[in-house]
Amino acid sequence: MLTSERLARLGSGVFDRNDRRKAQYCLGDRHPQQPLIDLSLGSTDLAPPAEVIAAMATALQEPVSASYCLHAGTEAFRHAAAAWCERRFGVAVDAETEVLLLVGSQEGTAHLPMAVLDPGDSALILDPSYPSHRGGLELADARIHTLPLQAERGWAPDFSALTTEQWRQLRLMVLGFPHNPTACTGDQTWLDEAMAHCHRHDLVLAHDNPYVDLALEGEAPALLRCPHWKERGIEFFSLSKGWCLGGFRLAFAVGAAPLISALRQLKGVVDFNQCRALQQGAVLALDRHADWPGSLRPVYRQRRDRMLSALAGIGWSVPEPSMALYLWMPLPPWVHSRGWSDERLAAEVLEHCGVALTPGSGFGTAGAGWLRLALVRPVMELEAAVDRLAPWWALQS
Repeated sequence: MLTSERLARLGSGVFDRNDRRKAQYCLGDRHPQQPLIDLSLGSTDLAPPAEVIAAMATALQEPVSASYCLHAGTEAFRHAAAAWCERRFGVAVDAETEVLLLVGSQEGTAHLPMAVLDPGDSALILDPSYPSHRGGLELADARIHTLPLQAERGWAPDFSALTTEQWRQLRLMVLGFPHNPTACTGDQTWLDEAMAHCHRHDLVLAHDNPYVDLALEGEAPALLRCPHWKERGIEFFSLSKGWCLGGFRLAFAVGAAPLISALRQLKGVVDFNQCRALQQGAVLALDRHADWPGSLRPVYRQRRDRMLSALAGIGWSVPEPSMALYLWMPLPPWVHSRGWSDERLAAEVLEHCGVALTPGSGFGTAGAGWLRLALVRPVMELEAAVDRLAPWWALQS
């Protein structure tokens, strides 16, 4: 056997499965007449700040940008991130001991379990949750416990569902609000309650927060507002969504000094940092364009509202999300009556309509029966996707 049991447990990622289907579609006969409309990834069409890209382009001409970048070379970025945290959340952050540059927040969520857990230790994730949350635990050979989120509860985690014995077994809890994939902003009281449990039972609390500035309704929660975060908390932020820099893989962790030190130690073994040119652009984004995410919210709000109306026009009732970027769409009754899964429906929509969506089951068992649609194209293109869907949908239902 050439591969590990760990790899078998990890399984195939939903984005990789979708990528294979999309590639096959683009090779087929339908593609020239009906080009792919890809709404399966949170990879926005909106532009980042022009000044940020210009700064990166200029810095790329400097020879040092072609060099490996170790931790000491991230000092300017770490200070910019710490200053942003102080302005954004009103908390003091030590740039030397409480901040770590990451190659995307997925690096942090995937690697943290290996830094804080031993094989067989127990950890808790939400269900559904972003795939790297489970993936990191699988790679760490952890025992994975899930906390199902339910639409009837407004996607609020029910921590009372865990017994005292279950709390006693846990060593790590991983949350993420605003929440991907349910597109629920969440509430600060949820994190406060989680931190109270973690403090009582001696757990690490990790919070994945790349959408902190993209709440369309309400104020996004943040772990940095919780007591005890400097003792047992770590929060992951990203420039991918709020500053439209997804392909540049710029993110950072802020947290308790021992956790940052542990993640830095692991990172020092497995990789280096983004080059200084990209970091210079990120510094500029955090320092001078901190309000950029706010300029995106009206665009996403319009896209959300127009798509909800268009989908309702073909008989697909979809809940209104409270955060930007996604619709979390329940499978309609006719899909269930045919015995189709969410993965099957996504495949059929792609094959017959040329529209790529993400199966909800790719985010966990509790995501089965849902599809995620990313609002990452202009309104006209989003509505064109529904126009394509309409005749096929009518025939099926």
